Amino acid sequence: MTTFFSRMALCAGVGLLVLMTTGTAQAAVSGEAAYIFNTFSFLVHGFLVMLMAAGFAMLESGLVRTKNTAAICLKNIALYSLAGIMYYLIGYNLMYVDVAGWIGSFSFLYNPSADELALIGADEATPEMVAKVVDASGYSVMSDWFFQMVFVATAASIVSGTLAERIKIWPFLIFVVVLTGVIYPIQGSWVWGAGWLDAMGFSDFAGSTLVHSVGGWAALAGAIVLGARKGKYGPDGQVNAMPGANLPLATLGTFILWFGWFGFNGGSQLALGSALDATAMSIVYVNTNLAAAGGVVAAMALTQILYKKIDLTMTLNGAIAGLVSITAGPDLSNPLLALIVGAVGGVLVVFAVPLLDKLKIDDVVGAISAHLVAGIWGTLCVGIFGSGSIVTQLIGIAAIGAFVFVVSFIVWTILKVTMGIRVDEEDEVLGLDRAELGMEAYPEFGSGSQTL
Repeated sequence: MTTFFSRMALCAGVGLLVLMTTGTAQAAVSGEAAYIFNTFSFLVHGFLVMLMAAGFAMLESGLVRTKNTAAICLKNIALYSLAGIMYYLIGYNLMYVDVAGWIGSFSFLYNPSADELALIGADEATPEMVAKVVDASGYSVMSDWFFQMVFVATAASIVSGTLAERIKIWPFLIFVVVLTGVIYPIQGSWVWGAGWLDAMGFSDFAGSTLVHSVGGWAALAGAIVLGARKGKYGPDGQVNAMPGANLPLATLGTFILWFGWFGFNGGSQLALGSALDATAMSIVYVNTNLAAAGGVVAAMALTQILYKKIDLTMTLNGAIAGLVSITAGPDLSNPLLALIVGAVGGVLVVFAVPLLDKLKIDDVVGAISAHLVAGIWGTLCVGIFGSGSIVTQLIGIAAIGAFVFVVSFIVWTILKVTMGIRVDEEDEVLGLDRAELGMEAYPEFGSGSQTL
């Protein structure tokens, strides 16, 4: 008898669960539950993207020479900090608040909403107070700020690697202030802030153009104004290799970036409060992973064909190019297309790196090729494989590229003629670690070390 009633109770419980999950009245989670899931998604995906700052630091540290390693580490932690400060002071408001076609608000500081502060400060939260917060946006406003902030730091990191080994630290950081506080937010408002490009139908899911190409355009302008490293290019057009000092570290950095990219693209679903959002996010994760893998294999195969040997640094940039390429449209419903998009990105980076060398544009880590070139390709893929218009995508690429490159070029030029952006020749030979920081990343192997 006990067994009979136990079975009846189990059946009743299962039936109730089915009713709760499939009945019309219980088909979706409550508004407060959706608020919690959405906020959780922004926060978790945000700190995954924050981890990409470590990835960039390790990748760049591995691809520069030992005498410049500490300077690279300093620049990466400093730019992340400045990006957060500037995006809080003015950047987020310029990008998202009261956007009127071309630009947002010049108001300062972005803080929790009045309703959220009232909820936090209340001795006892009432249902009405909770409803106000939940209904306002569907997520905590500061969770969205945090998620958006780590994106702008990514754009600044791209510039760091390109200009390594010969740029002064303080002028570089001043440029970061302008990039993260003004340049990035203004162009971002055109699309993600519901500005004029968004009205045209331009689409960039997670930032192939708005983040990665922006960093690439700013880096390109800086590389042109700054000039190449001493000895990189010979008088007869030859390209002299300056290999990085720590390829295991560069590989680790690439893996960290790959890992963080799941937050970059997955979090850009911007919601996790429904089965639809969870399903779409899962597809984004898979497509992101396949595109990176496609970029790796394509770069390996192509370098074997072209150079008769597999190039590890090209392979690492192939992974990044694959990730950048899929970032504009990781919501493709066919993962095979994502694999193709990433593979083409890996091919493009193998051709772009030597092309820039022929043009005598010195990009230490290959960031322009991996982020700018692959970013353009990925944005076009939305029109090729997705639901966007190729013409509209081209307009967005051109408009954002022109704005970022021209303004960046002007800022770099002003810095060059006022305070100088390049270390002198003696300091470049000595290394930025000792010249700019007065220390070395590997003192036991440095020129000033002594055997005891």
